[in-house]
Amino acid sequence: MNSAIRQIQQIINGKHSGPPIAYLIGFRPIEVSEGYTVFTLNTKEEHQNPMGTVHGGVFCDLADSAMGTAYMTLLEDGESFTTVELKINFLKPVRNTELVAKAKVVKKGQTIGLVECDVFDEKNSLVARASSTCMTLRGKTADGR
Repeated sequence: MNSAIRQIQQIINGKHSGPPIAYLIGFRPIEVSEGYTVFTLNTKEEHQNPMGTVHGGVFCDLADSAMGTAYMTLLEDGESFTTVELKINFLKPVRNTELVAKAKVVKKGQTIGLVECDVFDEKNSLVARASSTCMTLRGKTADGR
């Protein structure tokens, strides 16, 4: 088990705090394994757009975090990553509901990887599908230098 999986397990078990964006938006991981994560978000009024449905950016934050975390579980110590592309299809509007994002790494190459994420509502209806291209960073770029 790599260090990312252990860290996410600690967040799931309440022994480690998640990133600040998780608190701001309100999502949390509920399952993690190698190349796979499940995140959940109970949407509220503050997640709504002017039409009263969940804002697309909220879907993007949820899916991006689930996909990035799934990719992170496949990295070696000393490696990091960045998202170089994010695409999302919104399949139906939702209001106050529990969203469940299931992300899986489709392919991890030496430098570039592809991750997909399906987002479901509380009735297990597919409400969005996202994909992400991630770039593995090593050396000085991995630690922000």
